Amino acid sequence: MAIIPQLCIFEWKEIEELGDLERLRLVLEHMPDEELMRQLEKERNKGRNDYPVRAMWNSMLAGIVFQHDNVEKLRRELGRNGQLRAMCGFKGKAVPPAWVYTRFLKKIVKYREEIDKIFDRLVEELRDILPAFGKHLAIDSKAVSSFAKRQNKNRTPDGRRDTDADYGKKEYRGKDKDGRPWEKIVKWFGYKLHLVVDSSYELPIAYKVTKASAADVTEGHALLEQMEQRQPEILERAETLAGDKAYDDTEFIKKCWDKYQIKPVIDIRNMWRDGEETRLLTGKENVVYNFKGNVYCYCPETNIRREMKCGGFEKDRNTLKKLCPAEYYGIECKGRERCPVAQGIRISLTEDRRIFTPIDRASNKWEKEYNKRTGVERVNSRLDVSFGFEIHTIRGMAKMEVRCGLALCIMLAMAVGRIKEKQADKMKSLVAAA
Repeated sequence: MAIIPQLCIFEWKEIEELGDLERLRLVLEHMPDEELMRQLEKERNKGRNDYPVRAMWNSMLAGIVFQHDNVEKLRRELGRNGQLRAMCGFKGKAVPPAWVYTRFLKKIVKYREEIDKIFDRLVEELRDILPAFGKHLAIDSKAVSSFAKRQNKNRTPDGRRDTDADYGKKEYRGKDKDGRPWEKIVKWFGYKLHLVVDSSYELPIAYKVTKASAADVTEGHALLEQMEQRQPEILERAETLAGDKAYDDTEFIKKCWDKYQIKPVIDIRNMWRDGEETRLLTGKENVVYNFKGNVYCYCPETNIRREMKCGGFEKDRNTLKKLCPAEYYGIECKGRERCPVAQGIRISLTEDRRIFTPIDRASNKWEKEYNKRTGVERVNSRLDVSFGFEIHTIRGMAKMEVRCGLALCIMLAMAVGRIKEKQADKMKSLVAAA
């Protein structure tokens, strides 16, 4: 495929405003699924071909694009929409019966690895088209409920219950504008979709489906290792990885920076003892820090505490610089002449790897990079609203993996198609290229 000569950033709103048939055309023309089609056709060989493999596959993709949550709705759409039948590849007015889709889906489940390959090809294509694709990453998990009740241990599996899923729980805490604490607990029976996305372009880069009870940080480690095997070029290009408190783990933060040279921008939990507000910095008699990474110095004369200015990160030393507040804020400090940190200090990341990270938690840059994490939240929202995960009829891990993989592939194929087909001077951007 030809690579566009000029950077174009697609706007998802434009995709959503396209007609269903136009969105489907983008998907069908830019989905790299030829290898999968050949394998399916080879398996069918000389068997009956009343409903061709390619037409069945295209209609399955159409069901996702048209947001049909079950086969019967898709069949009704095919029955009344001749243009859709022709686009999918069906001849005449014949619509496949429900049992044909059931058998075809079972066949697709056996080729889950091929769907992963399609996903990886699309990611690679976007990496080539968009020079900054993969530079800023965000990680999160999404709750996906199962369309079934929990399997009763005293009953044999009957196809109506989900024996693969289990219960998950997410807790959200914070403070309102008046400073009053709030708490929200979400419970569900089903699965989790773990995602790494490009936070600038709001497009998926890696994914994994697990039971609902799987820990986010554990799967975060697994996703990085998966990317190392399947998308090493993205890891080499990545500069930052943003995540919420679920990924606040010393080993995860160390892996990001020490192994992949990706600056972790992970929100932090207060793991200190109750009542412990600050700790003394190693080797400094008048410098303390809190669990959020703010560093303070005490005036030797008046014992007044002031926050030290962020001075950046020294990569060769693996240290953060902190500068004298009196010098850089124009504050009068009576003890400045005999202050041991008047010339500034360096704090090694080894002081506390959770608190001290390559991007200083106390800096404006950290806030700016962390705000990019909302990109993954918008991807999650589109999966619910535009790709039918709010209402679905999926049971079982294998089917859930296929459904998630197809939805993400469609999202990427739409992006590839829109970028390649729309001229650069007509493109509108919601995000910066850098």
